[in-house]
Amino acid sequence: MNMTTTRTLSLIAAALVGGLAMNGLATQAFAQETSFDKLANLPFAEGRPTKETAQTLRDELLFQRATQTYLWALPLINTLGMQVGSEKTFGAGYNVLPIWKKRLDAKTLVTTPNSDVLYAMSYVDLGKDGPLVMEAPSELQAILLDYWQRPIPVDGGKGGKFLLLPPSYTGAVPEGYYVYRSGTNSVFIFLRGFYKDPKNLTPAVAHLEKTKIYPLNGEAGAKPMEFPDGSGVPVNMLPISDGSAFDQLKLLVDREGDNLAGPDWLGMLAAIGIVKGQPFNPDAHTREILDRAAKTGYKMSRVIGFADKASGLSLLVYPDRRWLNPFSDGTPANPGGSKNPDWENVAGAYPYLALDARIWMFTDYYSISPGMMSQTPGKGAKYMIGFIDSEGVPLSGGSNYRLNLPANIPAANFWSVTLYEAENASGLANGQPFPSLGSKDRPAQNADGSTELYLAPKAPEGKAGNWLATVPGKGYFAILRLYGPTEAAIDKSWVPGDIEKVE
Repeated sequence: MNMTTTRTLSLIAAALVGGLAMNGLATQAFAQETSFDKLANLPFAEGRPTKETAQTLRDELLFQRATQTYLWALPLINTLGMQVGSEKTFGAGYNVLPIWKKRLDAKTLVTTPNSDVLYAMSYVDLGKDGPLVMEAPSELQAILLDYWQRPIPVDGGKGGKFLLLPPSYTGAVPEGYYVYRSGTNSVFIFLRGFYKDPKNLTPAVAHLEKTKIYPLNGEAGAKPMEFPDGSGVPVNMLPISDGSAFDQLKLLVDREGDNLAGPDWLGMLAAIGIVKGQPFNPDAHTREILDRAAKTGYKMSRVIGFADKASGLSLLVYPDRRWLNPFSDGTPANPGGSKNPDWENVAGAYPYLALDARIWMFTDYYSISPGMMSQTPGKGAKYMIGFIDSEGVPLSGGSNYRLNLPANIPAANFWSVTLYEAENASGLANGQPFPSLGSKDRPAQNADGSTELYLAPKAPEGKAGNWLATVPGKGYFAILRLYGPTEAAIDKSWVPGDIEKVE
């Protein structure tokens, strides 16, 4: 790295810290005002920037544009991270559907997976393969999303044939299908399979393997389905957090063009060198700035992702508890509350993109479906996220905690608590087979019907069946899931305890 680059990037880093302070995201101890002054007071000569000033501000402009583009594109980057990791490990194509046949453990790095169901995930390109048909059996949860992770309501578990159409499709639409016209040529297919006995997953796996994907009018010549087993396989499917994120965005822009965004954001992409059909070959200096912008953007997203507010909206589920949910203000009449599935704030005089709320979501989680926003008893699931203990302190792997779930947990199907790495939101690698504990594990109940769970490095004496292991030196967070939430979950009359620190 040359001296100019070092000095430029030092100024950029200083300005970044200052920017975080202005948004209340860093402490006053850093004295950030001087970093703004360094940029604002760069020397001009005779009304013109000096050569060094011009280079510093060009670099700063590229860094700022790239960082903001990264944050804006986070749903895309989240999806691309899953696709790149999956296809590198399991292969690519409409016929490749990895299934986590022995459940998904901590070796699969992906944001907040659920170890209590079987996962199958695939990525298809309607621009390359044309309209595709997915045949799915009943009693699966099928979620289809474009690459912005915008969902459509699917069959509600009835099964059937789903027709995936690209945005530009103008042909006839045959009858007999659930029709999905995607917003992008690229589509993320996500299936969840359910099992009755965690010791016998074979029937649930066989049921998932009944899924077929093939071109419309091309079933006879379709490639045979492949169902690689993802369980126990090390694979990184996390959001891309280095400069290669921009290379993947370039490939996506080439596939999508104006399917991806309007002129303004295509202009922002163009400003950092990403234009459909044109080469993207940054020189070493530019690539170094892009790499640092991606790393900084990811860290900024992690700051936003731990907050209890986003886009000015509270995420608290209960006024006197620490549990969060991105659609905490949802009601039966309006499941999304202030936000719709496109992450627009629709509560005011006109809709606008709730950008921080979307960033909050896609730094720690992937996929949204109507079932995840459900306010109908017995349908979908309720999620509650705990980042901090009852005193407001972040959960630490070296401390001991207790979580009380009152009697009559309002989940018609099952409930679970799962632990995730604070660093990247993947499943906590805690030495147990799965970082999850729930009703299928039959934890002991107290005399009053409540259930006490223990989150600690070591199991309390006689409590191993109600214990989730934590790891000293590793921060983590927890998600409480209620599958098939009953009325008490919908109306919030059942209230879980906070995660309490104990000695």
